[in-house]
Amino acid sequence: MIARLRGTILEAYPNRLVVDVRGVGYEVLVPLSTFDRLHASTGLEVDLRTHLHIRETAHTLYGFASEEERDVFLMLIDRVSGIGPAIAMAVLSGMPVARFKTCVVAGEVAELARIKGLGKKTAERIVLELKDKVGVADTWQDAAAGQVSAAAADAELALIALGYKQVDSRKAVRRVLDGEPAATTEALLRGALRTLQA
Repeated sequence: MIARLRGTILEAYPNRLVVDVRGVGYEVLVPLSTFDRLHASTGLEVDLRTHLHIRETAHTLYGFASEEERDVFLMLIDRVSGIGPAIAMAVLSGMPVARFKTCVVAGEVAELARIKGLGKKTAERIVLELKDKVGVADTWQDAAAGQVSAAAADAELALIALGYKQVDSRKAVRRVLDGEPAATTEALLRGALRTLQA
């Protein structure tokens, strides 16, 4: 599994980059949000979070500028029936991650349905199935209300995306925060995974 790429952009298109990593050019599909955030252009050094999607007919590498984007992508393809990588990329290209989370928590189907290629039924399914996944909406609401830090919320969501229950994820993240109050999302995630796997 390829989880991260650091290298130089050889080719830059709004939905696709070719990244040179020590002489090997990786084609990476990216959402418009990542392309815009990176100000992607030839010769730029980038550090992408990635997901390698494997099917019988293709191995496709998807890249993201942040953990948050990758986590939403994984949540959509793993937790919502009928959603594949193409629709997940359309969601990330159609609105910022923070706005997407707000729409899911508030049940704003109409706004989600305006994303090109989504439609009302798919938007309804996203809201219904993500709200039904224990903890996802709660974590987003707690983060919005300031009850948990952004780093703690991102770590919780990453653990939920990996299949852990929200209650267990929150306990593990809090345990790490007790010993290291200013921990980054990555440090919280690593520490929480050690706790959960112990």
